[in-house]
Amino acid sequence: MYSQSTQIRVRYGETDQMGFVYYGNYALYYEVGRVEAIRSLGLTYKDLEDQGILMPVVRLESKYIQPAKYDDLLTITSTIDTLPDRFIIFDVVITNEFEQILNKAKVTLCFRDAHSGNQIRTPSSILQKLKPYFS
Repeated sequence: MYSQSTQIRVRYGETDQMGFVYYGNYALYYEVGRVEAIRSLGLTYKDLEDQGILMPVVRLESKYIQPAKYDDLLTITSTIDTLPDRFIIFDVVITNEFEQILNKAKVTLCFRDAHSGNQIRTPSSILQKLKPYFS
């Protein structure tokens, strides 16, 4: 299992008229978590794109538990529970500074060849970085 956490502070423009984070912005938070999880492995999305690998989201499940509010310091924890084959699944938990769970999500991405558009297996560059966490 591989897990990584990053923090983000809620900006005013991310909230709705009720002062809560607008529900659509959670997908952006999940992306921040994924990008930082990949980066902490020593890769970047740009590295992958330079290798001709695209990672589109193919499924997103989100559960809203409590609202995040303006200026809250959120911790986004992204976990990969299984070594990916054709899909990589990120389980995401967002908490506030009081460690209250605000949101949970499961985000599934596939790997595609940028030139052909065909789905491919998990690139070796990702597997090499993840394997030590699954032995």
